[in-house]
Amino acid sequence: MTGVLRFDDWTNPVPPVEREVVSMTEETDAKLPPLLFVPGLGHGAWAFAEHWLPATAARGFPAYALTPRPGGDLRAHVHDVVQVAASLPRQTVLVGHGTGALVVAYAMGRYPARAAVLAAPVMDGRPTLWAALRTNPFGTLPAIFGGRLRLNRKQLFSPGLPDERAREILDRLDARPRRELVTHKPAPDPAGDPPVLVVGSPDDRVVPRKSLDRTATRYGGAPLLFPGMGHDLLLDVAWAEPIEAILDWLTKELGN
Repeated sequence: MTGVLRFDDWTNPVPPVEREVVSMTEETDAKLPPLLFVPGLGHGAWAFAEHWLPATAARGFPAYALTPRPGGDLRAHVHDVVQVAASLPRQTVLVGHGTGALVVAYAMGRYPARAAVLAAPVMDGRPTLWAALRTNPFGTLPAIFGGRLRLNRKQLFSPGLPDERAREILDRLDARPRRELVTHKPAPDPAGDPPVLVVGSPDDRVVPRKSLDRTATRYGGAPLLFPGMGHDLLLDVAWAEPIEAILDWLTKELGN
């Protein structure tokens, strides 16, 4: 963990909170780095616990997922990720999805991650907002004025996901975006120069393809794409493809 104490942390510290962390570590390899998954807007640790945490643990990596604190701003979410990562037994791989990828990008400026994965990253809120207004205007407009963002299945999932399953997930979401998702400054440079992988779908109706390319270029690569999938890579019908590719990349990148 970096030793930089920022002025805001000293004059206006993030209030303590009881954090919800879901873990799957039984029968994993203690020599492998843990993975800390950070969900996006409206999601909690449950979203990773369904598929990606078991798949990660099955490959030997200790797996953790953090639920964002209710009502927290970007600074508070970053603080929580840094604190949880620093508490884990080994240098941690950070994996963020959606707006959780933005949180991870900021956290990398304060915590020297072993590696990072930005999945369907919402790094620039403006194109994401315009895409949402085009795809789902009636669900998006209330959020602009401080209300709830009501996402629909076209934004999150591929046509192959059964309607009943899509509705079950949508009913669990409680997305209340803050203005800072559009007005935030660019994320800082990562501490320690970790390898960073950007994954997404060219058919994502939340994150435009150009945004994926820009994010990947910033971190020195090209996005790993999964055509036909929706924004919720971790819950869509083909959820296994991206997580297996992520774990393959980590195994190769880290020499495990």
